[in-house]
Amino acid sequence: MPDRKPLSTPLPPQDPTRVARGRGTLAQPAPRFDQKRREWEHDGWEIAEEPQAVQREVTLEAPRSVIAWNQSPDLGFDRAVNPYRGCEHGCIYCYARPTHAYLGLSPGLDFETRLVARPDAAQVLAAELGRKSYRVAPLALGSNTDPWQPIEAQHRITRGLLEVLRDWRHPLTITTRGALIERDLHILSEMAALGLVEVGISLTTLDAGLARAMEPRAPAPARRLAMISALAEAGIPVRLMMAPVIPGLTDHEIEPIMQAAREAGAQVAWWSLLRLPHEVSPLFQDWLEEHRPGHAAKVMARLREMRDGRDNDGGFHSRFRGSGTMAGLLDQRVRLARKRLGYAEVLPPLDCDLFRAPPKAGDQLSLF
Repeated sequence: MPDRKPLSTPLPPQDPTRVARGRGTLAQPAPRFDQKRREWEHDGWEIAEEPQAVQREVTLEAPRSVIAWNQSPDLGFDRAVNPYRGCEHGCIYCYARPTHAYLGLSPGLDFETRLVARPDAAQVLAAELGRKSYRVAPLALGSNTDPWQPIEAQHRITRGLLEVLRDWRHPLTITTRGALIERDLHILSEMAALGLVEVGISLTTLDAGLARAMEPRAPAPARRLAMISALAEAGIPVRLMMAPVIPGLTDHEIEPIMQAAREAGAQVAWWSLLRLPHEVSPLFQDWLEEHRPGHAAKVMARLREMRDGRDNDGGFHSRFRGSGTMAGLLDQRVRLARKRLGYAEVLPPLDCDLFRAPPKAGDQLSLF
C-alpha cells in the first residue's frame, strides 16, 4: 500500500500572491517536528495584490563542528562537510529537503529560499583536522546540499574549505551540479595531481525542458556536460552521478546520458533510484500532477514496485537501488552500458598518506 495520502488530499493551500519563478515548489508543508500547522487563508479584502517572486533569505551559523560522521554501509565515506543548509537549486525530488525540518523550517519553499551559511566553516574544519585524535580518510563535500549553489559566489565558504583541504593534503570526494565549481579548477587540479580528489557531476536528464521544471535553478544538462569536459581537461577524475533515475520519466535516458557523459570525459558512472523520504513524497507527487500529469500514475506505480509497495524505502542496501525485477533490470542496463562505453569500474583510491599539517608562518622548512 502507498505510504502517503492520495493526491485528492492536497498539500496546504499556496499563497497566490507569490509566483513560482525559478522555484521547485511554492508549497509549505509543516515541518514534521512542528506541533503547529500554518496555512494561507484569504484575508477577505477584495484588493488586488501584485504577485511577487519569493526572495532568498540567508542566515549565518557559527558551528562548533563541521565534520558530520556516518556509519552507513551504502556510502563510500564515513565523514562529510556541508557549507550550507538548504539549496536554492530547488530540485523538487531532493532527498535533503526533510533536513530543513530540524531547523523548524518547511521542506518545501523554505528549503529553497531560507538558507543557512556557515562562514567560519573553513577555520573550524582546520581545527578539527589538527586534533591529535583525527585519523585521515576521504571526506565528502556536497553529500547533502550543493556546495557550489548560487550563494557560494557571494559567501565563498566552499572555496575556503577547498583551500584548507588542499593545504592539509586531505583526500576529498565531491558531488555537485553547480557550474561555479569551474572557478576553483586550479585548486582541484593541484589536488588531483597528488591523487587527492575526485568529482561527481549529477545529471538526471538530457531534456532541457524537463530539467528546468525539476531543477529550476540548476545548470542545464548541456552546461553540466561542459563542466565534465572542463574538469576532465584539467586532469580531475570525474564520476557521472545519474541521481536520481526516475522510473517512467527519465529511465529511458540511461544509455544516452551515459554516452554523453563518457564523451565529455567521465571515467566512471554511478546511479541511484528516486528517493522520496518524508515530505518529499507529497511534494514530488504534487509536482508530477502539475508538470507531468500524464506520467504521474506510471511513475508512482513503477517506483512502488521497486520499493516493496511503498513510496520510499530507507533501508540499508536497498534505498539507493530499490529491489525486485524492475530494479535489477535498471542496474543491468547500467552495467552493460558501462562495459560498452568503456567506463572504468572504479576510480583509483585517493591518497591518504600525504596528509600533514601545513607549515605555519615562521616555520623552518625542510630541505628534503
